[in-house]
Amino acid sequence: MGQVKIAFVSMHTSPAMQPGSGDAGGMNVVERAQAEALGRLGHQVELITRRSDPADPDAVDLAPAVVLRHLDAGPRAPLPKSEIDRHIDQFRDGLSRLAGYDLVHSHHWMSGVAALPLANQWGVPHVQSFHSVAAPVGSPLSEGERPESPARIDGEAMLARRSQAVVAISAAEAHTVIERCGATPERVHIVSPGVDLELFRPQGEGCWAKERGYANGYVLFAARLEPLKGPQLAIEAVAQLPADIRPHLVVAGDSPADYAGFPEKLRELAKSFGLEHDVTFVGPQSRAALAALMRCARVVLVPSYSETFGLVALEAAASGTPVIASASGGLREAVAHGETGQLMDSRHPDDWGKALKRLLTQPGLLETMGVVARVHARRFDWDCAALRLQTIYQQLLP
Repeated sequence: MGQVKIAFVSMHTSPAMQPGSGDAGGMNVVERAQAEALGRLGHQVELITRRSDPADPDAVDLAPAVVLRHLDAGPRAPLPKSEIDRHIDQFRDGLSRLAGYDLVHSHHWMSGVAALPLANQWGVPHVQSFHSVAAPVGSPLSEGERPESPARIDGEAMLARRSQAVVAISAAEAHTVIERCGATPERVHIVSPGVDLELFRPQGEGCWAKERGYANGYVLFAARLEPLKGPQLAIEAVAQLPADIRPHLVVAGDSPADYAGFPEKLRELAKSFGLEHDVTFVGPQSRAALAALMRCARVVLVPSYSETFGLVALEAAASGTPVIASASGGLREAVAHGETGQLMDSRHPDDWGKALKRLLTQPGLLETMGVVARVHARRFDWDCAALRLQTIYQQLLP
């Protein structure tokens, strides 16, 4: 396949899209890494997203053959996820002024609703990546979680059925897209994410824990601070351990606009267990800073209610750090149970505390798991992901 000009459309924005920065995980990391890997294969990729800051330039080079474009759609400010879909039409208007793409690949449902009609109008294939799929109507929400936009379920079903291809990030997501959204199985493809094995690597000399003077080291929670990610359970799990072996808990990440007051609730929870001096909130981290935190942590906790894959778990594995994670969604594929960490069917804090205690106290267990985890992570490569995407695109292009 010769050089192709691809529009990567994503109304969601995050620091991971910006040059030289990043966050504590999230699917925008996947989008940017895929775009850069496709650029290395010789294709032109334009990442098109919503302007969330007046200072965002119209266009900026992210990497060779990769350009980030900002379009006006609603206020030039961060918006709660629940409000972004109000500006789909405006985003589509801005997108319509761009042209010349051979293929449109939309990320998240709002982007697809905006871009699919234009792809049809331009006569080019439309590929959809969801990264997460709405729960069915009537599903119980976790405590503090907000309901999805009413338009989301219908939008996801429409995109799953009308896009020329759907790219899922895990077998778990592929199953959901087929069963819940009605996608034709032959149009669904699985492209696993990759991990930067140079950035995320086992520790060498010096470590964050030693610098901070934590006698028992620390465990890490790294994700958006919202109920779905389960930071409450991370705090409750650490609280189960006796003080003489209890590690510090480092919480990395920031709350989205929908949950602006949530970090304060987490601090209150830690205080209720007497852990106000044993839990440190370090805020959103650059990719390099996150990698440093991971390689020095004793364990990474991933207590999410749902994950389409669990990129944080894979990055921890590449760092040689075992994981305790919920046995949900794609985390079953990111974590090799009993080999690179432990998957938990229970959400009871006592069970998580027992699992954490076992990993921390059984001689040699963390070290062995860490070595195997690094080997496990080497299976996931961004260039391989780009080759897989290229094959999918090739099947759709004339």
